[in-house]
Amino acid sequence: MRRICLTLPTNRPCAATITAVAEEAAHAVRHFDVEVHLLILDSCAAPAHAEHAEAVRRIPHDPRIVVHHLDEARQREFLRQAIDRSAATKPDLLLELMLPARLSYGACTNRAFLLAAALGCESVHRRDSDSRYQIHDGEPVFPVHHELLSLGRPAADAARHVTETVLAADRMNRRVAMVGGSFVGELSVDIGEILRIDADVYHDMVGLWAPMDWSPERKRHLVDESFRGAGTAAFTADHSTLTVVDPMRVDMCNIAFHGVHEHVPLPPATDTIGSDYFLIHLVHDAALPGVLHNRNIVNFYTGERRTDSGFVAYQLRFVKFLLSMLYFNTVYEHMARTDASLLDAQGRVRASAVARLARRSAGLDRSENVHRLDVLDTAYRKLGGRYAEFADLLVGRRERLLDEARGDIEDFALLTESWEQLVAAARRTRPPRTPGQRR
Repeated sequence: MRRICLTLPTNRPCAATITAVAEEAAHAVRHFDVEVHLLILDSCAAPAHAEHAEAVRRIPHDPRIVVHHLDEARQREFLRQAIDRSAATKPDLLLELMLPARLSYGACTNRAFLLAAALGCESVHRRDSDSRYQIHDGEPVFPVHHELLSLGRPAADAARHVTETVLAADRMNRRVAMVGGSFVGELSVDIGEILRIDADVYHDMVGLWAPMDWSPERKRHLVDESFRGAGTAAFTADHSTLTVVDPMRVDMCNIAFHGVHEHVPLPPATDTIGSDYFLIHLVHDAALPGVLHNRNIVNFYTGERRTDSGFVAYQLRFVKFLLSMLYFNTVYEHMARTDASLLDAQGRVRASAVARLARRSAGLDRSENVHRLDVLDTAYRKLGGRYAEFADLLVGRRERLLDEARGDIEDFALLTESWEQLVAAARRTRPPRTPGQRR
């Protein structure tokens, strides 16, 4: 029996999502020979945490589903033990990178990766608290079905379970490292209002995540493709493709990894959207087999983003994402150029190669990022209103933002250098118990 980790990291009230993901776990055990560890990593304050605990208590009992509902105190206790056991350098910094005081999309998923190792799970299947499942013929459309059909199998075996195969013959002996789908509904990045106010400004801003030397046509294509997922089309029938998956076609709310997450972590940058997408690019650039399916999840926005403080926080995350691309565009370029050297003789990702690229990129000239901030200043002021006020705020944070972007890639290099030690140590560390846990 396979043991898998279906994880839901959250920092917002989402009792309904917990119930829905538990239903996905039930689907998995009904249709596959698996034991599902439903891992809820809860960073919420006491009232929301209590609501989540009640939702967990209401999950129907099934001996093949083990629910773990862990607050940050229990997560921190586990991380400290695993880090100490790993004997990695700079243990205090590693703990901060794994559980920072500020929001980090990459760090919360990294915690799931280590806990999955501790639980003996061979794969990690991630969902988001601000998403829900599509309904077809009155039933939820669960991505885990495609994930369990193919994930971890040799590609030649997985080919029997997909609609079509477009994978090169010399990749068919490798295991499927990733299975993913996209989303429908609202943009994955909350900048739709900018598009409605001024399409040209939207193009100028979104185009900043492309490498600076790209042609205008190539940037236009990127902007047109960015953050839209699968659009708005409703699910009607299954379709899946065994391929090297295009990173633009999948989303981290609808993803599952096998193997690769045990060798390389996600960037732990704080207050930065997109910090959790690195492994999608790594699987692509290393030409590892993947499956793309169309069981797309519905994305929606929570009310917090509509508040003044939520608006400022989210725009800062967007700016930091654009600044991070100075470093990640370079890393992606080198990974794609040297895909063979990213893998060892067994077809596993070489963490040392990734860490070396990340550390080397930290020395890049920051003039590109100065240019990005200049373009953003002009763009926000053209938008007017609260966007112009946000431009004023950026002026006072320019140097800090430039320093943070460089520091973030250095932190990623450090964490990657220690990651395999941490995973090995996590396997020898007892996972924390959930109060009232069934077993």
